[in-house]
Amino acid sequence: TPEAKIFLENLPHEFYEENNLHAFLLEYITDFEECANAVTKFLPFVDNWATCDSLSPKIFCKNKEKLLVYIEKWLLSKDIYSVRFGIKMLMEHFLNEDFSKEYPKMVASVQSDEYYVKMVIAWYFATALTNNYEDTLPYIQKHKLDLWTHNKAIQKACESYRISNENKDFLRTLKIK
Repeated sequence: TPEAKIFLENLPHEFYEENNLHAFLLEYITDFEECANAVTKFLPFVDNWATCDSLSPKIFCKNKEKLLVYIEKWLLSKDIYSVRFGIKMLMEHFLNEDFSKEYPKMVASVQSDEYYVKMVIAWYFATALTNNYEDTLPYIQKHKLDLWTHNKAIQKACESYRISNENKDFLRTLKIK
């Protein structure tokens, strides 16, 4: 609606609920480039993990090659939630049939002391272990993540119902004290 377009242009918003509404409205944009640009414009104004993680435009799953270009930009951002969103998009769209060994490398290369970035990296690797165990395991075995993120990824993987007990037992031996 015209009102929605005006609302989407009116950044920053004052309230948490306004940011969530903004995220939900972005999901209905059907042109990929328009949506990706609107998301990129919005991300620097996101100030919490819940708004960031709720944003999941449907058009992205139909344009994965184009999405990768944006993900690479988001991962290089200095903005916490742009980086978090980029990793979340890799986790959401590129851990199944579109998986590449390059994607965990991209995530492991993100350097940040920010809690919400480190947490999504751990979440990514825990999820990647459930979907692509053999290709992801070397990142844990070779300690490619900082200490906290390494141990958190193992913890999250061991909490998963999708990882065998045998693999969980092995992962626990890789925790760093």
